[in-house]
Amino acid sequence: MDSGFGFPMLPSAVIAEYLIQFGIAPVANLRPEDISKPQPDLLRTVLSRFFDSFVDTAGDGEDGQLGFGDLEGLDNPEHHAEAIRVMRLHRKSQAFLESIHFKDLTLTDLLRPTQHRVVQVLSALINFLLYRDEKISLLQPIVRDTPNYHEHAMELKARIAQLHKEIADHELKEQMEEPMAQQLEADVNALQQKVQVYNKQQLALRAKAAAINDKKEGIHRKITQADFELTKHAQENSKLRSKLVKSPEKVQRALEEKKSVRAKLKESEKIAMQSVQEKTATLELLNKAHEKLGKQYSKIQDVQDQLAAAKTVEKEVKAHKAKLNDERASVKSFDTQIVEWQRKGYLSDFYLCILLVLLKYCMFLSGSYSFPYIAT
Repeated sequence: MDSGFGFPMLPSAVIAEYLIQFGIAPVANLRPEDISKPQPDLLRTVLSRFFDSFVDTAGDGEDGQLGFGDLEGLDNPEHHAEAIRVMRLHRKSQAFLESIHFKDLTLTDLLRPTQHRVVQVLSALINFLLYRDEKISLLQPIVRDTPNYHEHAMELKARIAQLHKEIADHELKEQMEEPMAQQLEADVNALQQKVQVYNKQQLALRAKAAAINDKKEGIHRKITQADFELTKHAQENSKLRSKLVKSPEKVQRALEEKKSVRAKLKESEKIAMQSVQEKTATLELLNKAHEKLGKQYSKIQDVQDQLAAAKTVEKEVKAHKAKLNDERASVKSFDTQIVEWQRKGYLSDFYLCILLVLLKYCMFLSGSYSFPYIAT
């Protein structure tokens, strides 16, 4: 036994007497022969009674039931229940005996104990209990001078039990709300995907609007050129009228020149009518594009409302999780962290783009064909 302390080896009769005296004997009429020829469950029963009577195991979570950690790795957990309990008892016993410098307890000592090993382990336990009783007798005067110690201890235990119950209730509530939180997260992801689709559609509409603006500028240049031609023909007509004289030859020549000018004017008028028709077609195209932009704007606005509602619900979920974390921290029992649901996807310059398109369209309808730069 590798230890810095010594445990006197006690006779079997003394061991049986002390086990009965301390109330940890497996049977009420334990005999020395039961120590000399130990049964397989002797040490397990004594150690279980020792932990139940002298060691506080309220906070270790081992209440005899199989936990989820033990169940999830087994195909048939009910077939391994006793083995898991023995492993727990061995782990707990080994930790305690190591704390009193008895370091060589093995699983064989619990399953197939020998007389020598039983005497060693029980001698260590009884020496510890005798040492404990000696220290408690030394502390009795101090305990007697401290009033209401037991009531305060009972209040603390009751408070600890209440906190454990609250923690269990919060964990149950968290498990019940987990599907709703997952559904909300799925809804938020779906809305973010919709926002990405609408962003792509918005970029396509911007490209179409830029093409329409380019075509509109070309039409405006053609209209300006037609106005310039009309003005030029009017000036030429006025010059021809000023050159008219009373002589028939000159009048005839002037009439012929006037006819030619009129023919040219008709041709220019025809060109101008074609330009006006093209302008009308362009206006109809712009109106259709404006209607499509309005529909897309209303759809995106609906999506933004849904996003705002989803973010509000997400904030409420995060606030509830933060409250759960605060309550966990108050009892210092759990270190679990709830993964923070990241919020992504914002429409950055959407409203500015729509306002710019609407302003240019209103200026076009009012008759101002120039589109000045609007500072943003």
